[in-house]
Amino acid sequence: MSHGNARLTVHGRKLIVERHRAGWRQAHIAAAMGISRKCVRTWITRYEAEGEAGLVDRSSRPRSSPRRTAAEVEERIVELRRRERRGPAWIGAELGVPARTVSRVLVRRGQPRLAALDPMTGEVIRSSKVTAVRYERSRPGELVHMDVKKLGRIPAGGGWRAHGRAATVDHRHKPVPTGFDYVHSLVDDHSRLAYSEILADEKGATCAAFLARAAAYFADHGIDRIERVMTDNAWAYRYSLREVITALGARQKFIKPHCPWQNGKVERLNRTLATEWAYRQAFTSNDQRSAALAPWIEHYNTRRRHSALGGCPPISRLAPT
Repeated sequence: MSHGNARLTVHGRKLIVERHRAGWRQAHIAAAMGISRKCVRTWITRYEAEGEAGLVDRSSRPRSSPRRTAAEVEERIVELRRRERRGPAWIGAELGVPARTVSRVLVRRGQPRLAALDPMTGEVIRSSKVTAVRYERSRPGELVHMDVKKLGRIPAGGGWRAHGRAATVDHRHKPVPTGFDYVHSLVDDHSRLAYSEILADEKGATCAAFLARAAAYFADHGIDRIERVMTDNAWAYRYSLREVITALGARQKFIKPHCPWQNGKVERLNRTLATEWAYRQAFTSNDQRSAALAPWIEHYNTRRRHSALGGCPPISRLAPT
């Protein structure tokens, strides 16, 4: 593909050929199109030799790379990485290869970063391009995701987002801290229908009561049966939701420890909540921000375009109620 400042595209090269075949002199073509005579001659020669295929951009990759790291050395780099699970500096020193070269070889060979590997077994334990696989349940209510997002409360009159950090630099030294809000959320895996509430804590009883209210909200929007509830391994989720989940006729599913991407749909909602609701504007009080949550959730469910749903809102995947 031609770069943004290129004088000629494939269409422009065809125009050169058309004018040449119409009897224009190469010098006149060059003057009319603001290019050099050599450029005109190049494209005419390529057309005569290859036809229209010769007018298409060619790869700038060299035909050979005589200074590229030998295949045997690359194999040794990959083998050392898998066996020893060490970084480019250590591998480079062992093999007498620059660390930068080791890094490029590892990327070229598709090796995951050390941070994504279990230090004992070498297995991939963190989300990466190698392991991230999208999934989606086939019907509403088959699986819902539950999580809590903790947000710092806004002091009276507004915080640093409203007045700047210089005006609020002493807030952390106040005798009475502002504290936190706990935004509890439930998301349907298939439709992405969401429900959120701001509560005072994330204790077991609070989480259980929220799940009951969220299930009632889902029922009002056409999801009358929840089959599975996915959560992380927090104590409040592991021991306090059993009664509510049993009453719903559902089963609880826990993510693998330290693998939050397995609960990724609600984690993504937490990020969207932060960017489009909590920090979208400078609120002057905590009550003002709290009051804006319910209208935003309604907007999210009924009007906001969702990329995973083909640009449609979550309500589009639910039967009319």
